[in-house]
Amino acid sequence: MTDPMIVSGPANDIDSLRQTLIAGSIQVQQQIISKLADLGNEGLDVLIEFLRKRSDTPATWIDGKAYQVLYNSDAPLAKEFLLSSFPEGIVPLKSDCGIDYHPLQQLLASQDFQAADRLTIQKMCELAGPAALQRKWLYFTEVDSFPIIDLQTINHLWLVHSEGKFGFSVQREIWLALGKNWDNFWPKIGWKNGNNWTRYPHEFIWDLSAPKGHLPLSNQLRGVRVIAALFAHPAWK
Repeated sequence: MTDPMIVSGPANDIDSLRQTLIAGSIQVQQQIISKLADLGNEGLDVLIEFLRKRSDTPATWIDGKAYQVLYNSDAPLAKEFLLSSFPEGIVPLKSDCGIDYHPLQQLLASQDFQAADRLTIQKMCELAGPAALQRKWLYFTEVDSFPIIDLQTINHLWLVHSEGKFGFSVQREIWLALGKNWDNFWPKIGWKNGNNWTRYPHEFIWDLSAPKGHLPLSNQLRGVRVIAALFAHPAWK
């Protein structure tokens, strides 16, 4: 059902869309951003103004949605704005280990979730050290030593660029809501169907039609211990 706020003015009334984008609910804002994406430079100007006004507050997935429209646009004004205002992306790329998360932000902004998932595992192996990087997977004991800020950066990137559907914190909330029951958790996030585990990569869903919490995979092929360690990490306290 269309929100009444959206039809309060003509569909191409830029001022009306601008006001609704600022005042509307999250669901309304999501629809407005999609409308603005189809209005050329006028629509891009509104999104630029929207992000500029919100630049002093932590990015939400609504900011991520607006950013993605600009990021995937060929318009010079969009490229110039992002280069000057968000050269690394909409999410600040903080790291206590000097790890570069810019490539991960680029993949997520492009909605290439499969490549982003692979890179997420690689970045976590970088956090764990040279041995993990060489073997390309994690021991659960290595997760405990992950810096809080790095894990929060990775999680924030997934949240902001997935309309709030993906991320370790999302998975953890679902797990907690299910009473920490793994047997109920796996099918809830689409990692298991009946007695059958979802096969990598072709049975996983690499877009926003996936169940909430479906991504990232967090080394799920190696059992419960890595993801249990992630959920127990102090980053979420």
